[in-house]
Amino acid sequence: MATLNNKKIVRSWYMYDWANSVYSLVITSAIFPVYYKAVAQQNNSDVVSFFGFNIQNSSLYSYALSFSFLLVAVMLPLLSGIADYTGRKKMFMKFFVWLGGLACIGLFFFDSVAKLEWGILCCILASIGYSGSLVFYDAFLPEIVTEDRYDATSANGYSMGYYGSVILLVACLVIIMNFEFFGFVSEGYATRFSFILVGLWWIGFAFIPFYYLPETIRVQRESVTKIWNRGYREIANVWESLAQLPDLKKYLWAFFFFNSGVQTIMYLAALFGTDVLHLASEKLILTVLLIQIVASLGAWLFARISKARGNRFALSTMIFIWIAVCFAAYVVSTEYEFYALATVVGMIMGGIQSLSRSTYSKLLPENTIDTTSYFSFYDVTYNLSIVVGTFSFGLINQLTGNMRYSAIGMAIYFVVGIAILFQVKSADIRKPAKVN
Repeated sequence: MATLNNKKIVRSWYMYDWANSVYSLVITSAIFPVYYKAVAQQNNSDVVSFFGFNIQNSSLYSYALSFSFLLVAVMLPLLSGIADYTGRKKMFMKFFVWLGGLACIGLFFFDSVAKLEWGILCCILASIGYSGSLVFYDAFLPEIVTEDRYDATSANGYSMGYYGSVILLVACLVIIMNFEFFGFVSEGYATRFSFILVGLWWIGFAFIPFYYLPETIRVQRESVTKIWNRGYREIANVWESLAQLPDLKKYLWAFFFFNSGVQTIMYLAALFGTDVLHLASEKLILTVLLIQIVASLGAWLFARISKARGNRFALSTMIFIWIAVCFAAYVVSTEYEFYALATVVGMIMGGIQSLSRSTYSKLLPENTIDTTSYFSFYDVTYNLSIVVGTFSFGLINQLTGNMRYSAIGMAIYFVVGIAILFQVKSADIRKPAKVN
């Protein structure tokens, strides 16, 4: 195992957040959702034909995300178990990076509703690439730093992601708003060019952690079939170990529920602004940019709070605020109220993502070698929670025709999540460790 707290290795780990966060911002949150709503229309109607089925375009987008995260949840336990047994974390991480980056580039060819199936396919593949790479990336955290640096390192990683994604988003906006100056024939063409930039940025900067992150490739004397079977056994062993780790098991359940709300709101906020408040595309994109900038501050702020009062206190505070956000979304009616709500979301978005990851790291049993297998459970929980959240959001919207009711539905997930979180008794997250 590499020397812990090596600055060069830790900085290279940060750079994958820098690399992949452009997908999360440009594709899932800012530019693509707005572009998708503009393109995915038939006869000025939001109802589109998808493989012969008529469906509301915003619900289709929500269902596509649900499907992608479901596929990842099914695949990752096996892949991560094999990666831990063979020691090839980076090999699997590289595969998903290339899959996601090339899928983003493929979105360039989604230029009309006639190519809706292609656009949705690329969305699904990009989402799989993004989520699939994270389980191997997250698993490096306890292998490169000591436990006392989990919170700060996780927060710094997210902050790097926010900075990098904001830089590319601003560059894309400059190109789109001045498309003639840059030689593009239309705003739509310039917008699709931004998807190419996302793919190139993601793949290009990922080479930094690929070069520096340590990997111990274990020489196996077993057949390929036995190695695949070993992957299943490793995952089964982790699941059985949860019976002796009640706090870890409860935390996973709490995380499942509150993350359902967090990720769904993040992925579908732009569609909410379009469908409910009918905000112009440039205002929506600038709102997402505001969220990203504030999120960096939020990640730093709640890392400080967790250091002073413990992880559970910090997480609980943010979940209570998320509940308030859901009810505020139900009544928000003006542009400036939406901006104020977006600012609050940004503050708690950065904090809850970084602390969720580091809290889980603290609850892992000591001297754990198969960190990827444990983190696969975390990421499977992460992906399944998004499946449930995005699917229910889309279903409520389709049944009621009003996204405000979908926002209220998200509040339920937060309430259940915080109720379970209060049952986690571990001193590691209840209060900060005493310094001798």
